Amino acid sequence: MPVYSMTGYASASAPRAGATAPDDVVGVELRSVNGRFLDLSLRLPDELRTSEPALRELLGKALRRGKVELRCSLPRDGAAPMPMPGPDQLHRIARLEGTVQGWLPQARGFSVNEVLQWCRTAAPSEGLEAAALEATARCVDALRDAREREGARLAAMLQERVASLRALAQRALPLVPAVVERQQQRFVERWNEALAAAGAATSGIPAAALHERALAEAASFAIRIDVAEELSRLASHLDEIERLLATGGELGKRLEFLIQELQREANTLGSKSAALELTGIAVEMKVAIEQMREQAQNLE
Repeated sequence: MPVYSMTGYASASAPRAGATAPDDVVGVELRSVNGRFLDLSLRLPDELRTSEPALRELLGKALRRGKVELRCSLPRDGAAPMPMPGPDQLHRIARLEGTVQGWLPQARGFSVNEVLQWCRTAAPSEGLEAAALEATARCVDALRDAREREGARLAAMLQERVASLRALAQRALPLVPAVVERQQQRFVERWNEALAAAGAATSGIPAAALHERALAEAASFAIRIDVAEELSRLASHLDEIERLLATGGELGKRLEFLIQELQREANTLGSKSAALELTGIAVEMKVAIEQMREQAQNLE
């Protein structure tokens, strides 16, 4: 299943039923950006206000997340056919004109063009809704294609960051035993120095007991600075991210959660690091994870 981005743009048009002019079409534009949920914004002309529920339903079935804006444009005045005024319309216009001029004798009468424009506005918009729905369906297909292409690009970038994090973990893993041993030895040396400085205060304690206590404290210290468990969990999270990218579908929210877990492991690695080399690796991991977070926020 493909991976979809929430960012995209598409446009499409459809002719109105019975259209005779080539530009007697309804045009639709769709723009989408990232968002936590599906947020639809429809900008429709007055003639298509009654079509809003049908358009929302069409968009809701095709899209899952993102802030989506739909703009609909009607045929230009020259493209739409000029309606033939009916007797009832002309009588109504005459009555309105007579009423206005009865109160305002200086008011100018309607021109022929004004009468025809009024009749066009008042006439039912035949075929507009069907054309708008057809154009929107085409536009949604084009938008999903654009979001799929962008999603594939984002998935490739995420795979690169996963590979980078695995390489950093592989660099850190061989350093852990040596760092733990070096810090453990340093701890024992400082412990012995402290005992020597205490002198008489510890003269009544057997040397074997002091040595055993020193080894116990050194072992406890080694456990506190050992980051092998964090590296193991990080590798597990990377495996799950790769599985989700291979599966596709709606994975944005799950990726965001896993990336938060990656960030937690990298922070722990940095805080427990007892060597400059591991600190540098933790910083590089945080940079790569932040880049992943920014890209994952755009996925559906």
